[in-house]
Amino acid sequence: MNDETSALAGWTQEEIALGKRWVETWKLAGADLERIHRKEIRELDTGRTIALLCGHADYTQPPRAPRPSSGLVEQQRWFMKAAERD
Repeated sequence: MNDETSALAGWTQEEIALGKRWVETWKLAGADLERIHRKEIRELDTGRTIALLCGHADYTQPPRAPRPSSGLVEQQRWFMKAAERD
């Protein structure tokens, strides 16, 4: 048995009706938004999107050799040292 009171216990009948209308509106809109989203993804120009996100590059050339370290390993080493002191 559930002894908890409903979160809607203090709502008027009008507020409940408006809440139900709001939920129904978003259910209908959700289907349309999903359809629009899928259409936009299908029509997406992947190459242009990558260029917008990463900048233009000559993808006919192999990538540069990675740097020996990005600094993350060194940063983690410092964090570990600091944690040992606590």
